[in-house]
Amino acid sequence: MRYEYYPDIDRPRRRSWMVALPLVIFIVVALLWSGGWYYASSLAQNAIDGWRARETQRGRIFGCTSETIGGYPFRLAVGCADPSAEWLRDQLPLSVKAKDLIATAQVYDPTLVITEFTGPVTVGTPGEAPAWTANWTRGRASVRGLPASPERISTAFDKLTLAHIDGGNAEVLALADHLEVHGRLVDGSTSDNPVIETVLRLSAASAPKLHALAAEPISGEITLVVWGLKDFSPKPWPVRLREMQAAGGHIDIKQLRLEQGETIIVSDGTLALTPNGLLDGQMRLTVVGLQRLLSGLNLDRVAAQVASQSGVDVNKVAQGLDRIMPGLGGVVRNNSGAIAAVGVGALGQPSQIDGKPAVSLPLRFSDGMAFLGPIPLGPTLPLF
Repeated sequence: MRYEYYPDIDRPRRRSWMVALPLVIFIVVALLWSGGWYYASSLAQNAIDGWRARETQRGRIFGCTSETIGGYPFRLAVGCADPSAEWLRDQLPLSVKAKDLIATAQVYDPTLVITEFTGPVTVGTPGEAPAWTANWTRGRASVRGLPASPERISTAFDKLTLAHIDGGNAEVLALADHLEVHGRLVDGSTSDNPVIETVLRLSAASAPKLHALAAEPISGEITLVVWGLKDFSPKPWPVRLREMQAAGGHIDIKQLRLEQGETIIVSDGTLALTPNGLLDGQMRLTVVGLQRLLSGLNLDRVAAQVASQSGVDVNKVAQGLDRIMPGLGGVVRNNSGAIAAVGVGALGQPSQIDGKPAVSLPLRFSDGMAFLGPIPLGPTLPLF
């Protein structure tokens, strides 16, 4: 009898198993991932409930008319409709309400939380009609780090409007096409002597009710470092500033640049507080368009008087300008703002910004009194 062996007789069965194996692995991983996501969402809900309960005991009440958790499978997205917050035990009780809020974190990177919020936001005293309101076309924030010790916080708003509400009528106080605020921890921790670097960016910002000079749009960037904070625990600002002063704290203005029309201001320096809460320190200002700045601050005549008392002969300056361009000296003689610019320019140091002629001079604060170069600006209000 002859026997024959066929080695490929079991191959179809093996192939079907090899085809099914990836599908089985995918199903197992999907089930494990789904279980993990729902477990993480329950942990997030428990963490939110626990945090809200602890804050309520401290007199800080946070709430939503409805709350959802979604984002499956790769995100955790917490939605809060009509979010509200009330601080009841502070020296200044406060109530804040918004329209909508969504906070999102990626499952694979839970230390980065991105939040989008919908305006308007109203601010006032609990139990009373709101006194302030803010609105925007898009508002967002991001927090990097653990909830108890964030490392970096950023906020950004497009088409921001800030208004004061009086008798049901909203009076617009400030506008900005774009506003960004970034803060990061550069030393210490949130509970032990934090050192904070803050960056503020403005685009086409104006505050017509603040001052006539602020009615024209301003763009720029300010970078500063705050030293002397004790911690980040909630407390009134006067208390925080007193702690900062007692610790020898100060603010380093690393970079400031503001542009308004043809006027450009660049500055850096250091500011501190006296035991009475008054500003003390000095900044170095470099200004393109000094005449316009002085006129806008109504300091042109004061500056001209200071220049005269300091021995600046405006007539000689005007004669020299006439030799360069006939008639230019007459403009200086008949224009107090031009006289001020010439005088203070002579007292300051010539400089340049972006190739444009500028004047560099100090902005000083001495026990609350402010001086722009030799020009007295007057007293500033105490901060505590």
